[in-house]
Amino acid sequence: PNNVASFSIHAADVQRARHFYEAVFCWRFEPWGPPEFYLIHTGDEVDRGVQGLLHAPLAAMGDGGQNCLVHKLIADVDAVALSVVAHGGTIVIPKAPIPTVGELIYFTDTEGNRVGAMRSEVVPPS
Repeated sequence: PNNVASFSIHAADVQRARHFYEAVFCWRFEPWGPPEFYLIHTGDEVDRGVQGLLHAPLAAMGDGGQNCLVHKLIADVDAVALSVVAHGGTIVIPKAPIPTVGELIYFTDTEGNRVGAMRSEVVPPS
């Protein structure tokens, strides 16, 4: 009943952010609506994942600050950390173990959004 149905990433440079997430998480982007507005497909035909949106910051949201915190379940924290740096992101919190849960990193993308990536010991990534 309280599952996440969608997420939105705001980006000053939408194309740069798109290329970053295509490279780091292999997400697919579909133009939708106004220019520089995309649906993000995080899954495939079998496991649809969570639908996301990528677009420029909305003036109605206030000061234009970044308004995204995404946690992505992954299989290999080290590989994602290397990919983040290789594609212009910055590691904010290096790999940290959480006993009985897994390990995670936090990074900022090319637009300054904070993102968490976690390998879970409990739930295998899809």
